[in-house]
Amino acid sequence: MAIKLMPLPYAPDALQPAVSAETLNTHHGKHHKAYVDKTNQAIAGTALADHSLEQIIAATHSTDKKVFNQAAQAWNHGFYWVSLTPESTKPSADLATAISSAFSSHQDMVEQLITQGAEHFGSGWVWLVSKAGQLSIEATHDAAQPEGEDANPLLVLDVWEHAYYLDRKQDRKVYLKAVSGKIDWQFASENFARQSRWTYPR
Repeated sequence: MAIKLMPLPYAPDALQPAVSAETLNTHHGKHHKAYVDKTNQAIAGTALADHSLEQIIAATHSTDKKVFNQAAQAWNHGFYWVSLTPESTKPSADLATAISSAFSSHQDMVEQLITQGAEHFGSGWVWLVSKAGQLSIEATHDAAQPEGEDANPLLVLDVWEHAYYLDRKQDRKVYLKAVSGKIDWQFASENFARQSRWTYPR
């Protein structure tokens, strides 16, 4: 079964003005699609052909960086789409408590997310991660994901230039400030409660 390009969970113009419809259409229909297509091309006719995206990522992490990069980028982009929402959401009581324990405030956590993303050298991702219920912010390079069996990503923001260049040119921080206001805290809360990684739809 081939990996599918998951649809956007909202209309392309739903995140405006934080992210324009032009950016979402290009980001999803060109960049995400390319990662999905290249993953499918790489696994065609191999033992991985019927595997889930998560299984492909795990199998190639240390053995085939070319396939891993495509597969992980496909997963990361899917996770990014569902980390955002046009609706106004708030963390659950349990997640709010964990945020208060790990950071001085919710706003401090968001500001750290923005700062780490803005200061990250090169392309990559900035994540809010739970490890055994303890929260931290991690930035990863290129296609990399948070490491460790107990690392459970709650949300992610894309800091590859194609995520913001059409709207913000090189101003990554302005993009991060805007898109941080579109975080789906209900989705993050569900991930925190489950304590297991989100699964890319098949």
